[in-house]
Amino acid sequence: MTVKYSILDLAVIGRGETPKQALEASVALAQRAEETGYHRVWYAEHHNFSSIASSATSVVIAHVAAHTSTIRLGAGGIMLPNHSPLVIAEQFGTLATLHPGRIDLGLGRAPGTDQNTLRALRRDPTSADAFPHDVRELQGYLRGESLIPGVDAIPGKGTNVPLYILGSSLFGAQLAAALGLPYAFASHFAPDALRQAVALYREQFRPSEQLQEPYVIAGVNVIAADDEDDAQEQYLTMKRQRVNLLLGRRGHRFTDEEADQILASPHGAHIHNMIKYTAVGTPEKAKAFLDDFAVHADADELITAHQSPTVKQRLRSVELLAQVAGLMS
Repeated sequence: MTVKYSILDLAVIGRGETPKQALEASVALAQRAEETGYHRVWYAEHHNFSSIASSATSVVIAHVAAHTSTIRLGAGGIMLPNHSPLVIAEQFGTLATLHPGRIDLGLGRAPGTDQNTLRALRRDPTSADAFPHDVRELQGYLRGESLIPGVDAIPGKGTNVPLYILGSSLFGAQLAAALGLPYAFASHFAPDALRQAVALYREQFRPSEQLQEPYVIAGVNVIAADDEDDAQEQYLTMKRQRVNLLLGRRGHRFTDEEADQILASPHGAHIHNMIKYTAVGTPEKAKAFLDDFAVHADADELITAHQSPTVKQRLRSVELLAQVAGLMS
């Protein structure tokens, strides 16, 4: 079986960069992915992160879709408890109407933010409890089989935008299996339950109108560079950035020396575990890691999060992996 390669673009706002520059970089990344043969690019909904520019996920997808022509684009994912299913059906129905055959809709049940921001979104923390019902309601709108009489998503009705369930626990695996939907596991930052969740999903999968056989997408970090030393230096920068993202306070950044001390502490062990599935090195070395990981994850598709610190380095990583994986042929 040939494993597909895709990209998760975090729309990172680098040090000294603006959100506009980050979004311009996302366009460039999608264009390079399209040129080099990747299957799809997904964008994630995060709120109140100073380093992530993809909060208005459907708007980002629309912008990137207008600047590309063939590659699939989608949400990886929309945090459905933050929204009404009707609004998401309308947004992605509009995207699918404008860009037919190119739009995916991955769905998660986490808020994608902190509790204060959740209140700012005007959402109830218990909204996640309705996730299974909300997925079915959303699916009904997109199929033109609304669960609420007299209410249709326009645009959206009959577009049949394909749904994907995202998760990092057994809950998402069971739901995806029960609904007969593809399952995407967030192993690029939450690796612990990967194999158990995938095994459960494949065991319990029930065919559906959308999908006849189980389909697994696994997230994995990638830093591919022309030489090993450069890749390892980028990897160290990535780990230091992760320290600031997870442990830093607003208005304060750890120095490189402080970050390295944290990485050598028990807090650092947690960060190292989060990124255990990271392919680092020359293209050949990165590809070998990904080959082993695909077998380990029992995955049909790898969604690669290229974690190089600069836009130029991320574009090069995307290009190098495509070359060594034979995506450009």
